[in-house]
Amino acid sequence: MAHHLTPAELADQLQMERQEVIGRCVQMGVPIYHGRIDRTLFEVSLRSLAASGSRQASRQHQR
Repeated sequence: MAHHLTPAELADQLQMERQEVIGRCVQMGVPIYHGRIDRTLFEVSLRSLAASGSRQASRQHQR
């Protein structure tokens, strides 16, 4: 399996929209080199973002 994918290929594999993939890359600071994204870096960053978001929600709920 390829590790560097176009935004459209990555979106297809992760059941996301192409624009959402690009937006998440910008939000998370994942580089897009020559029109390709490192799938592993993207997925790890996405999981980290989701985990930090759930932690913040948990803290706000406790207040």
